[in-house]
Amino acid sequence: MLGIVAAVLFFVSFLINAADISTNDTFSSVNIMLLGLTALALHVAGIGSGWVRRR
Repeated sequence: MLGIVAAVLFFVSFLINAADISTNDTFSSVNIMLLGLTALALHVAGIGSGWVRRR
């Protein structure tokens, strides 16, 4: 799930950068890209990957 979130955040960051949309400092393309990297790192670490039943 976090991998999909990361992909969406990267796409939004790309659109903001490609369209040269002026946003405030909070929603700049770099900050959204960093949120995507955080979500991707959590996904790779195994957090948010779903419930696993252990015996």
